Order: sequence, then structure tokens, then C-alpha cells
Amino acid sequence: MEILINIFGGVALMLWGIRMVRTGVMRSFGAELRRMLAMSAGKPVQGFGVGFAVTTVLQSSTATTLILSSFAGRGLIGGAAALAIILGADVGTTIVVQVLSFDLTWLSPMLISGGVIAFLSSEKSKRRSLARAAIGLGLILLALKLIGQASVPLRESEVLSLIVQPLSDELLLAVFLTGLLTWIAHSSVAVVLFVMSLTALQVLNMQLALAMVLGANLGGGIIPVIATLGEKPAGRRVALGNFMMRATGVLAVVAILPWVQPYLAMLSSDPSHMVANFHTAFNVGLALVFLPFVSFAHRLTKRFLPSELASEDPGAPKYLDQSSFDVPAVALSCAARESLSMGDAVRGMLAGSLEVFRGNNPELLREIERKDDVVDQLHEAIKLYLTRLSREELDTTESERNVEVLSFTTNLEHIGDIIDKNLMDLAAKKIKKRASFSTEGFEELEIFHGHILENFDLAMNVFMTGDIEMARRLIQQKVSVRDLERNYAETHYARIGEGRPDSIETSSLHLDVLRDLKRINGHLTSVAYPILDRAGELIESRLKMETEETAERDERSNVEPVRPS
Repeated sequence: MEILINIFGGVALMLWGIRMVRTGVMRSFGAELRRMLAMSAGKPVQGFGVGFAVTTVLQSSTATTLILSSFAGRGLIGGAAALAIILGADVGTTIVVQVLSFDLTWLSPMLISGGVIAFLSSEKSKRRSLARAAIGLGLILLALKLIGQASVPLRESEVLSLIVQPLSDELLLAVFLTGLLTWIAHSSVAVVLFVMSLTALQVLNMQLALAMVLGANLGGGIIPVIATLGEKPAGRRVALGNFMMRATGVLAVVAILPWVQPYLAMLSSDPSHMVANFHTAFNVGLALVFLPFVSFAHRLTKRFLPSELASEDPGAPKYLDQSSFDVPAVALSCAARESLSMGDAVRGMLAGSLEVFRGNNPELLREIERKDDVVDQLHEAIKLYLTRLSREELDTTESERNVEVLSFTTNLEHIGDIIDKNLMDLAAKKIKKRASFSTEGFEELEIFHGHILENFDLAMNVFMTGDIEMARRLIQQKVSVRDLERNYAETHYARIGEGRPDSIETSSLHLDVLRDLKRINGHLTSVAYPILDRAGELIESRLKMETEETAERDERSNVEPVRPS
């Protein structure tokens, strides 16, 4: 039992080390790697090369496959091109196995200690991420040493012999069980390294070891298939195509496995090198066979996963890439882009609201109410996405941006509610009463509504650019809107004083519309506060505006202005 506990502990440490390497590399170079993948939609050979290069650095063909599935689902890359890249990725992920087939355990203390020192002594996100990758690599080497030491007594284990012997006779069963183990571990590299360690200690015979390597490759194809079950068919086809190619290769090679070993022995007699060489040879052979047929493979996946005939849900998010959490900057960009899509929907509601009042159009009113449901869906999706992202290790800038995006979308949702629950309720009352605003009153509402729309566009620009000058303008517009609302309320009261029947009839509607539009503007200006706060202008700006407003009110009342102390 103690032996198994030590082995499982070593395997767990290796899995954690692999995760640290992947996370560190993604946080350091994730944006660049994604850009390379997105731009490699050309010839299959070119895609193969990009996939090999990216995954050699990333050391996770699963991560590469998930990224490509996401790209394909959003129409950023073709399915055939994605499959070519994945074939390169499968070869790239064998590099670390080749390197670790040599005895590099002496590097482990240096990598861990150096990585820890670099991580603790630096505040820069990229440097800390690289340090994390170095620590992870050191942990992998340490884990291999621990597994090797813990596995020594297994050579004499009679129980293990009883397990190994039947599996050696049933290679397909060994392939299946190893594939299942790989899916559980979520790392084909870890399983291959584990097999390599046991083989080096002669715990496993070579034929069984090779079958288990095939199982690890098969399991590596299962992971993205299951991970993308909730995605669009275009994204799922990439993962399915990868699995189909791997499964075909595994079934073909397992049939000739007894004849493979002599050729491996010609390259190297060392058991670790033989396992590593077989792993590489299998993936290189897979690429050579299937690279010319990636278009055919993609067409085949379309038969299994045809495009959805149903119309697309307008409330379904389009840009929230679930594979981007390892690169917070990319994930935040995805959330910001989705927020803009949500903003476009809210702006459409706001623009249409005036037309409802203008034409007493009940159909347009119902359309705006339906749009609010879309806005609520998008807000919920973005909120959940950002909440999950917040569980990742974010630096100060990323944390601040996370809060900003969440705050912006929350304000957009509030604006949508004001339009749906308040303005449209007012419009429904106007339609029911068959009331009409006075000509002057509706002109004022048009002008006021136009100002709010302009501020809406300004707020969207401030949100995306973080421009300080535009943020100042947005805050200044808050005062202008207040003044304009006050002036239009006064002119409305003047018309009532003149006894205008249309103004009297629509008085409460008129004033409530002005009030709700001003409330909408208040939510829009909130996007400027974090930007001005970082610039050290927020308190000063607020104080200045409050002082000016107080002075104006006192002047109108013929009262000496109160000076702030």
C-alpha cells in the first residue's frame, strides 16, 4: 500500500508540474501563440509547422486542440486547417517526452530553487509566469525520480505480474484502459512519462509499454471531444476529427505491434528511449498519413456533426472563449468584446424607444421588450465568465479590468431594465390613452434623447480605449444633461402655465421620460470613474463639479455661494 501511495503521489506531483508549465507558458506567450494559430489557416504543411512550434512550447496538444475548436466554432479558422495544425501539435507534444527520456534529475533542484527565487523577487507578471514554468519543469523531473524510486519494489511483486501478464496478451484491453487513465489524468504526456519510468525499471515489458503509449495517444484525443460537447458543431468537428485520426492510427498500429519492437531496438536499446521514440514515431507517422487528407477528414466529421438548422439564439454569447482562461488578458478581451455586443443591443433598445413614443407603435414596443431578454442573457453569461476568470491568478491590472468589465455590463443591464420596465411602461400608457406630446415638448424629448445616444457612444469608446480626455468629456456631459433636463422641465411647466391641453395631459409622462433618460446617462458616466481615479482626477473632478453646481444654484437664489473649506 505504501508503494502505491508513493507512486500516486509522484504521479500527482508530475500532473501538477505539467499544469504549471502549461499555465506559465500560456500566461507569458499565450496571446502570441493564439495569434500564430489564428494566422496559420493557409496550406496544411504551414499549419502543421505552426502547430508543431506552438505545442513544442506549450506542451499540451489538448490545450491547442481546445483553442482551435474555439476558433473554428467562431468561424476564425477552417476545420481542415485546424486538423492540419493539430497533427503538428501532436508531434510537438512528444518533444518533452524525448527530452525527459534522458536522466535530467540533477536539474530539478536548480529549476525549482531558481524558479522560486525569480517568482518571489519579481512583481512583473511575465517574469513570474516564466518562473512558474521553470518550477513546473523542476517538479516534473522530481516526480519522475520519486516514481522511479517508489517503483523499484514492484519488480518483485507477484500481484503485479498477475496483472501485467493478462494485459500483455490482451493489447486492445491495455490500450483501452490506458486511454481511460489518460482521460482521468487529462494529460497524455504524464501517462507516457509514467509508462516510460515503469519500463525503465523493467516493471512493464516492452510490448505492453508500447500498447499503453498507444492508449495514451487515444485518451489524448478523447479529452477535447468531451470538453467540447457543449460547443457549436463547427468547434466539435475539430476535436472529433482529431480523435478519428488518432483512433484509426491506434487500431492500425496495435495490429502490427509485435513487429515494431525490433525496429525500435535498432535505434536504441535503452527502454526509456524506445518508449519515447515509439511515441514520436507514431505521431510523425500519423501526420505523414493524414496530412494530405485533412479536407476529407473534415468533410467526414460534417456527416457526423451537421450544421444546426435552427436559427441562432440572439442571447447566446459569441466571443466568450472558454479556452482562454490560461491567458487572462485574452479572456478579458473576449469579455470586453461580448460587452460591446451587449452594448449594441442596449443602444438599439434606446434608439427604438423614441420611435415607440413617436408612432405609438405597440409592435416595436414588444420587440424592445424581447431585446431586454437578450440583454439579460448576455449579462448573465458575461458575469459567469468573469466570475470564473476571477478565480485565476490575476495581476493588479487584470483584476481592475475584470471589475471594470463587470461593472460596465451591470450598468448596461440596468439601462436595459430602465428602458424595458420604465420607458416602455410609459409608452404603453401613452398608447392606451392615445395621448400626444405637444410639438415643442416632443422636440425637447428628441434633443434630450439625442444627447443620451451621443453619450452612449462616448461611453462605449471610453470603455474600450480608456482614454482620459474622453472620460473627462463624459463626466462633463453629466452636468450638461442635468442642466438640460432642468431647463426642459421648466419650459414644460411654462406650457402648463399657459394652459396647453396636450402638455397638461402628458405632463407626468413627459417628466418621467426626462427623468429616466437622465438616469440612463448616470449609468453611462460610471464607466469614466475608474479611468479618472487611476489618473488621480476623480476626487478633484467631483469637487469641482459640485462647487460649480452649488454656486449656480446659490446665484439663482441670490444667496452668497458657500465656499468649500
